[in-house]
Parts: sequence; C-alpha cells; structure tokens
Amino acid sequence: MSGKMNRRSFLKMMGWGGAGAALSGCDLPSTVTLEEGKEEVVSYLMPEEFVIPGVGVWYSSTCMQCSAGCGIHGRVREGRVLKLEGNPDAALNNGKLCMMGQAGVQGHYSPDRIVAPLMRSGGNLAPVSWDKALAVLNEKLGATNGDRFAWFTGTISGHQLALVSNHLDAMGSTKHFAHDVVNNAVSQAVNKDMLGEANPRLRLDKAKMVVSFGADFMGAGQSPVHYAGQYAKFRTAKQRGLLVQIEPKMSLTGGSADLWLAIKPGTEGVLALGIANLLLNKIKVSDAGIPSGVRKLIDRYDVTKVAKITGVAGHRIQRVAQLLTERSPSLVLAGATVEGHAHGYDSVAAVMMLNHILGNVGKTIESSGNFPFPQLMAKQGNTSDLVEFAAAASGKKLDAVIFSGSNPVYSAPAALNLSDAIGNIGFKVAISQFMDETTALADLVLPAASYLEDWGTQVPATQAERSAIYVQQPLMEPLHPDTRGLGDIILTLLKQRKTAEYGQFDDYYAYLRNAFAAMPAAVKKNTKNNNEFWDAALQTGVINLDVPAKKLKSTVVSFAEPISEVGDADANGLYLLPSPRMGLLDGRHANLPWLQEAPDQISKVVWDSWAEIHPTTAAKLGIGNGDKIKISTHSGSIELHTVLLKGMHANAIAVPLGQGHDDYGRYAKGLGVNPLKILDATRETKTGELAMYGTQVQVTRVAPPERLGIVRLGSSDTQAGRKLVVTVPVEQLRRTEGA
Repeated sequence: MSGKMNRRSFLKMMGWGGAGAALSGCDLPSTVTLEEGKEEVVSYLMPEEFVIPGVGVWYSSTCMQCSAGCGIHGRVREGRVLKLEGNPDAALNNGKLCMMGQAGVQGHYSPDRIVAPLMRSGGNLAPVSWDKALAVLNEKLGATNGDRFAWFTGTISGHQLALVSNHLDAMGSTKHFAHDVVNNAVSQAVNKDMLGEANPRLRLDKAKMVVSFGADFMGAGQSPVHYAGQYAKFRTAKQRGLLVQIEPKMSLTGGSADLWLAIKPGTEGVLALGIANLLLNKIKVSDAGIPSGVRKLIDRYDVTKVAKITGVAGHRIQRVAQLLTERSPSLVLAGATVEGHAHGYDSVAAVMMLNHILGNVGKTIESSGNFPFPQLMAKQGNTSDLVEFAAAASGKKLDAVIFSGSNPVYSAPAALNLSDAIGNIGFKVAISQFMDETTALADLVLPAASYLEDWGTQVPATQAERSAIYVQQPLMEPLHPDTRGLGDIILTLLKQRKTAEYGQFDDYYAYLRNAFAAMPAAVKKNTKNNNEFWDAALQTGVINLDVPAKKLKSTVVSFAEPISEVGDADANGLYLLPSPRMGLLDGRHANLPWLQEAPDQISKVVWDSWAEIHPTTAAKLGIGNGDKIKISTHSGSIELHTVLLKGMHANAIAVPLGQGHDDYGRYAKGLGVNPLKILDATRETKTGELAMYGTQVQVTRVAPPERLGIVRLGSSDTQAGRKLVVTVPVEQLRRTEGA
C-alpha cells in the first residue's frame, strides 16, 4: 500500500488499532493516499436550509452525564436543543433516559460555564486568546518529555481515548491516570481472575432470582438505565423474578427488593461463605472446581457463626440458600459496599463463587466477546489511579498534567494531601466547562464545549446484548464561540507534536469523517459508500458490531478470609458509608438545580447534606431526628443534620455524596459537606483501590434539631387523611411465588 504511512500506523492513528486480527478489509480515505490528493471536507453544522418555527427536529447523539454512555435523541427547535430523551435504536437503554441524562440540557445552558481561555497571572486566572493559550501550551509541553507528563481523566473511550493515547505516545509518556469515585474496579479484577473477562454481560432478564450484595444496579451503578430495563423484564417474566438485596444501607435498588436484609458493613463475604456452606453441606450442590483451601474456609462458616458475625438472622440465610436452588438460573451480584474494604477482593470473590456453585456462568453471566477495536475500549476510572497520582505529585515526579472530565481535588480524601501536592506540578492544564476545585488550581484553563455541541464516539464498558460504538454529534451550534470540543483540543496538541500525520485534518470533524471512512468494510455492511455509512451512523447514533460469541471460563480462585474486625453499634463502632445516589452521583451534578431539587429516593431531602442513622443507634448516642451531629475520623470531621431511617444497619452511618463544593458555580458552592474528605486512606489489599467503606467514625451530638429540606406532602405521610402507600400482608398478596 503506497501512501504517507503504513497500514498499521494508519489504523492506530484513526483509532482502529488491533482491528486487523478481528475484522478484515480497510478502506483508506483519500486524505492519506498520495494518488488521490487531499479530500475536501466541509465544516460541520452547516446552516439548515429551512426551519419551521415551532416545529422540533430530533437528532441522535450520546449522553455524557455519566460513564454509562446511553444513546439519546435531542429535540432541536429554531437551532436550540430543548429536550433530551433516550434513543430507541440504542440497545443499551432502548429509548429510556434517567434523571441525570434529562438534566444534561441544564448543564449545557448553565450561566456558570467557562466561555474563554484563562491563564494564571499574578496568582489569578485571567482571560487570554486561544492563540496565546496554545502558544504557551506548546512551549510548556515542548519542554516536558516522558513520564513527567501525564493526562488525568475520568472514564474515557472512543476516538477521544485513541487521540489521548496517541498524544501520550507522541510525548513519550505512559502516564494516563483515570479516576472515578463510582467504579467497580475490584469486581473487574475478580471477574478477570475467575471468568477471564473484566466486564462480562450480566443478564438479569434471564434470571429467576437475583441476590444482590450491595449492587445498586438501578441507582448509582455502572449502567442504571440498562439494568433497569433488564429488571423490568425480570419482574414481568412468566415466573416473576425474585430480588433479595443485602446491604448496610437501603439503596434505590434495595427499596424495590422482595426481601431486604441489613448486614454489618464489611461482613458480606462471610455471608457468601455461609450460603456456600448451606449449598454444599446441606443442600448437597456439587463443589467441583473449588480449591481445597477455599473448601475448608467454607466449612468453617456454619449458619450460627455467620448469623452472629453478619447480623443476618439464620433462618433468613437458610431461606435465601434454598430459594437459590429452587429458582435457577439465578444471578448473584457484588456492589460497592462489598468492594470498599481492605478485604474487598476476597469478599467479592466469595460472592462470585456462588455463581460458580449455582451454575450461573454461561446462563446469566455471559461473555462480552472480543471487542474488535481495543484502542477504543473504555479506560475506566478507579481510585487506585487517584492514589498513584497523589503520590507522584507529592514526590515532584510530574512537570505537566492535563486534566479533563475529572475533579480529583474535590474527590480526594484529605489524607492524600492532594490539594497541597498538586502545587508541585509545574504546569497544570484543565479542559473544563466549569470552574470546579481542580480547574481553580490550574495554570491554564481551556473552555470545553458541552457534549451537546461536540463530536465524538463512545464505547461503554457495559455493553448490551450486541456490542456497539455510540456516535456523539452536536445538536446545535456552540453557545459560546470561544469554547472548543475535547477532540479538537487533543487534535491541536497532536498537530504540535506530529504535524505531518495530523496536520492534514482541519478539525476533529474531519478526523472522524476519515476515521469512519477507514473503518473495516465488515462493519459498513450494506451501505453503498462512505457518505451513506456516515449518514446512517449519525441518523441512528449507533454502529452495531458483530462480535463472535465466546465462552467464559468458570473457576474459583483462592482467596483469604473475607472478614475484618467490626465494632459494636456504639460511638466507636460505626462505619461511614459515603453513598452515591441517582442524581448528584459523585458530585459532578451538584451545579444543576434540577438535580439539587430532586428529592433523595429514600430520605426525600433536597438541597442539603444529611446523615442517615438507625433509630436504635441514634437513641444509644442521645441523637434525635434532625439533630446536628459531628462525624469525626483521623482525617477530619464534618457537621450535618440527621435523618433517622430504619433502612440502615445499626453499625453504619451514611452520608450521601455530591455536596460540599468549594467551587463549581453558584448552585453548588458552599452547600452541604463532602464526606470523601474525612475518609481514611486505607487501600484494598490486592487492587490498591481506596477502601471507600472501611472508615470507622466517632459521632457526637452538637446542636438541637433545625429545619432540613425534606419533601413531604403535608405534615405527615398522608394525603386527605389516607396513607400515601397502603401495605397488605404478603400472605394476602402472594404476588411472588415461593417468596
């Protein structure tokens, strides 16, 4: 093949690196061949030839409000996007969209957006031109080489990730830190070891029973809309699915369960061993493939011992084990409350072992196959990268860092000392829409376009029944002309380092057009030419891929005893649960009033922070509903008001995430508290993840009750003298067979 570069280099540049082994056929676009010359590509978003006043037009794109990557439709009228809905062509969410996705429009039109480049001068950030900003960027990065340069992002995928990776290669660096507070990194490690895949497909819709150890799959999970759709099928099947939720604090998913069991924080792995003990020793399920050391560990945990350690009644444990054998296939899940301890890997491994014993692998846990374009696969954020980054900054090992899509200064526990350590980095660049805590410390701020006015491709880590690439396209012209898309900014950086290869693309749109043209012919299927393929991708918002089926392995790895010392329900024995929730999530949506005023799904609190505590524990500590309390750890303290909830374990106190911002705009700044700051820096022993749920706290009452913003209809849970929720005994209802 003649041209400017060989095929392998070209595929890597265009994001299709690694595709040759899986898919054959490559259509080289004219921009990279000497014979045909350079292709002329018109600018994107050409003005519409006609506009009918008052009539909306729907366009496909991809939601970027969390890492799930749902497909969306945006309604555009008179050149303005007004409403977002789910894309019915996207198998991941099937036309549905959560409250966070709906609120994306408000972030797009926020009055607090950064609208021009800013550079630090005299200790303050002041507006500069793009020419000045890029000149300084070129100078500073030109003086940095190797691993003293780094990117720091949230979860990122698609061609944006491909360009970031290519830019790191151009800089001679291997340092790409990816951070997300809400992640499943520990489960990924267990899945990789036991199943051979980090992100297998979990098929709730094929299960007759789901036992969830703290997996809030419909709330603050990895892809809540996707799993909510599966859950609907699970519930409406001929034999209605049965959900058992086991967790120290009731989650949104837990509120929908047939049976909700409160468990002492950190003892979930012990309960899994107790269920395994019953399955193997009483019900006599085969123990094939279980290592002898693990088998001996299982035998040590009989029902009486497990009940004493976990706080879950013995007859409940026996009933769950019996139902798991009666309702096959089942699915057993582990969530953040299981992962977030020093022994998190061992606990998750114990939970996953139940799927092996019950024969669920291959039935309700399926392989995702080998995604044909590994260069585009999601680089998922975690907390171990945050710890590593803090250590590198403290050790003065970084000269220049570019931040995008993450706010580590806000989310890092004070024990990591990141706010001070970040001052050791000579040149800090923030690509950001808003002045958050990390952006406020940057030396150069590049104003980012919103995802509703930007181009891109997304490859969600959680894939639906069919693997796909999701297409992101602008739904309108940029609101602020001096903002630029992430892809355009990265492309500009690459042009500064590799002019010959990337200088041929006028903008990111031109790069994507050529990348789509270079996509292997097997993906383009029945489209007649590159233009038709491009138009079809924009119209549907989805590029479906045929990924060959693959069989998962089902092995049980050896793991240590999944237990730590759990204190009694007193002032020194409470575990802090920093709880993400549908809405503000990890704090990234605290600047959106729509989500601030959306009541918490359990406590109904709005526009504030609060602590959830069991009434029995509160009584022992002399705390009443609404009292102001102080929660203290070795790393600091926070003060906030209480909400007494029975949906808690007596050994836990929960503080929802999202509030406590020092910056981040008028709707977030100075509101509530940030529980992440007072967490210990304890790490999970095998993966290095922060043990997010392993911090013990002291709780003291400091002030009498004050008014807390709680949404209620009237002064009680009644309306016109009638209960809002009428309950009947389960014997009368009998909706769930065998429950």
